[in-house]
Amino acid sequence: MTDILTQNPSNREMERLKQERVEILSLPPESALNRILNSSQPVILIHSFSDEDFYFLIREIGVEDSLELLSMASDRQWEFILDVELWKKDRIRQSTAVHWIDLILKADPNRLLRWSLNEKTEFIEWFLFKNIEIKIREHDQDPGIFGDEYITFDDIYYIRIIPISEELRSEEDDDALRKETLTRLLTRLANFDHLQYQKLLLEASHILPAESEEELFRLRNVRMAEKGFFPFDEAMQIYSPLKSEDLKNVSLKYPGGTRPDSMLPVPLSHIRALQEENLFTRSLEKIPTQEVLIQIQTEFASLCNQIISADMKTIRHRAELKGIVKKACGYLTIGLEQLDTRAHKNPDPNRTAALVSRYPLSDIFRVGFGEAMALKWQAERWRTSAWFQKHGLGLTFWGENGLGVLGGLFIKKPLFFDNHKTGVLYRDFTSVDELAQTKQMLEDIIRIDHLLSLVNIDPSAYSALDFFTFKNFILTSWAKNHLNPNARSTGENRFVPLELDEFHELFLGMWEMKDGGRRVRKEIKESFLTWLANRTGLSSKEILTGVGYTLEALFNEAESEYQEVSADDLDPRFIHLFLIRGKHLSETADCMQ
Repeated sequence: MTDILTQNPSNREMERLKQERVEILSLPPESALNRILNSSQPVILIHSFSDEDFYFLIREIGVEDSLELLSMASDRQWEFILDVELWKKDRIRQSTAVHWIDLILKADPNRLLRWSLNEKTEFIEWFLFKNIEIKIREHDQDPGIFGDEYITFDDIYYIRIIPISEELRSEEDDDALRKETLTRLLTRLANFDHLQYQKLLLEASHILPAESEEELFRLRNVRMAEKGFFPFDEAMQIYSPLKSEDLKNVSLKYPGGTRPDSMLPVPLSHIRALQEENLFTRSLEKIPTQEVLIQIQTEFASLCNQIISADMKTIRHRAELKGIVKKACGYLTIGLEQLDTRAHKNPDPNRTAALVSRYPLSDIFRVGFGEAMALKWQAERWRTSAWFQKHGLGLTFWGENGLGVLGGLFIKKPLFFDNHKTGVLYRDFTSVDELAQTKQMLEDIIRIDHLLSLVNIDPSAYSALDFFTFKNFILTSWAKNHLNPNARSTGENRFVPLELDEFHELFLGMWEMKDGGRRVRKEIKESFLTWLANRTGLSSKEILTGVGYTLEALFNEAESEYQEVSADDLDPRFIHLFLIRGKHLSETADCMQ
């Protein structure tokens, strides 16, 4: 069945169909199915769906329940479904091919035969070659020589369905369905056009399967690339960072102010998955021309599809699409903020709407992703010469937040450490504020790392401990000196944990009553700062300018953890900001030494 939509390009009709599609896509699956089937022109309505939207729709309804919709779908929609479903990398999954041929045979067998013989001949020949063995009976041969495994429809071509070898068998293979589907397909081909059937069998028995599959894969890639589903190597271009100042060298989206017109349906699923308000969505609201907005919607769908290809994701439902849409939208927002704030203090949706209309969305995305990659590169450059790395310390040394931030930056595609604030541990960056927050945390870690290198205390004996962090390292080192300054010279550089009685003494002297509760005494903080200045050779002002906020946070955490604890209840197992020698720590240290 050809695409009826392109034969009726009335603008009024197109707009009516668009509104009806929007309503259908917002309905529950069963209601959407009934709405289409009860339409006055269901075929035209189905053809008005983009390939992606139709695919998501039948997936949500259930492919077994969508046979009526499949029977009315266009050849273009059939082809997209097979392009998405049949391929695993550069190989066709035979079990999936059997499944979908069975479904389409049930939906509209005669059209499948015409489509196979006229447009998909190479695919059907490859499919038959992989699944059947063909023998031709000579005029003087006894048919009995072929055995009961062979079937024939003309007493000339004898066909045997090849059993799947145990080495190639997968959990998805269904021998009964495979045999039934192949038998029905061959029977209908023989009855539909016997000469074409014989020609098809003859050609199928002589193809070169590897070359045939390679050509099918090439043609499939061409079709998918038109929708943004590029081969992996090409799709990865979307993650090639682009500097905002270099965007001016990129070709404009519509040279000379022209805009390409297309009668193909605009994908709606991608743009409808935009559920959060951000700079990109606000920019879309400011685009006054409906034609430009439609083109941007198509472009946004293509961008999402390219990300799907680059991430090697399999997306079969609109719910799964939301994560891709959120990722695309996040880096578009960051890219727009970067582009607009280069000349202005705050981003303005009116100006960013012009940027969206002017430049390709893929390039704006690359500008946004480039900002995340710049953070990753900064972290990796520092790590090569970092003090903690030289001493064999793991990322756990930087505590939960530090581990999370650094862990998100050291992976191939950097992620934002969300720490389950929105329900996930890691996610893609969605704003310049999140980049700034991560950058601040990274720079705080770098400054602390530099400070510890100047403190010059060797932590190697305890570097394997998961609970050994920069917090208990620096506080414990100071506490040792504070409790007995005469016994430890400033040149001593071996880390030694506290004894419990030492921490008990420190604990008793830490507090003063203030603002209705216990607070760390000012003298304690001054002692800590003086010790750091003596160890590092820096002035107190230099230390406070660089890491003052982080150091103050240490004592704030100590207040939060211990201000309600009685000195009689101190237990090394529950004290994390100081490293105290107890039974567990002693045994661990003995094993490492």
